[in-house]
Amino acid sequence: MTATTSRAPVSPAGRQRQIHTFGAILWRDVFVALRQFPTFIGQAIIQPFFTLFVFGVLLSDAGYVDGDYSAVLLPGVLALNGFLGGMQNTALPLVVDFSYTREIEDRLLSPVSLRLVAVEKILFGGLYGFVASLMMTPVGMVLLDLSWPISKTVPALGIAGLGALAGASIGLCLGTSVSSDKVDVMFTLVLMPLLFTGSTQFPLGALDEVRWFQVICGANPLSYASEGMRAVTSPAVEHVPLAVALTVLVGAICLFAAIGIRGFLRRAQS
Repeated sequence: MTATTSRAPVSPAGRQRQIHTFGAILWRDVFVALRQFPTFIGQAIIQPFFTLFVFGVLLSDAGYVDGDYSAVLLPGVLALNGFLGGMQNTALPLVVDFSYTREIEDRLLSPVSLRLVAVEKILFGGLYGFVASLMMTPVGMVLLDLSWPISKTVPALGIAGLGALAGASIGLCLGTSVSSDKVDVMFTLVLMPLLFTGSTQFPLGALDEVRWFQVICGANPLSYASEGMRAVTSPAVEHVPLAVALTVLVGAICLFAAIGIRGFLRRAQS
């Protein structure tokens, strides 16, 4: 199968048709996700629930962390939930589609540009991650006995959405560059380092005494989703400036989306 892109000007009718097709593709992915809602709940809640329970409840009750740690931990875990949800649900389906099911061929042959197909993958992955953070927010608040006013919760979820889009953009890069037989390597060499250098369990500024690790964490876009959420919800906690966090997240989305779309076009045309 060979797909090609066209640089010819698109007529208003053709543009309208592409928008309609783009919406139909996005809705199909949403519809499939809704049919698998119980699985989605498990993915969105179980892992972050136990992270919050162990680090925020058990260690706090045992006296290893103080009560203020919840204000550090919850924003980081919610950012992680959105970022990871966006990345996994973009990368893994692409690996499967390009390697096994070839389901991607239907989309590549639809009346829509290949770039829009790639953008749809990012958008759906970001939406998936955002909903995962949204669902986990009240669970985490109840578990840690922590609450935020709406004036803080809404902006925090907006930052979680940007983090989810950044994760989805990275997922597009991974999904178009990793073959099916290298998925386990991807999780070992890429996913795990991303998880543990994303400042989800500690503020980035608290690593001044471990400068080399602070630099590594500072290169991870997830750190800025975590820090941005802390800046909004827990301003008394040490954090990077909100403007810096937003700038890095938007820059990461643009950079990795551009790289991922190029990789998507290469795979689609091969």
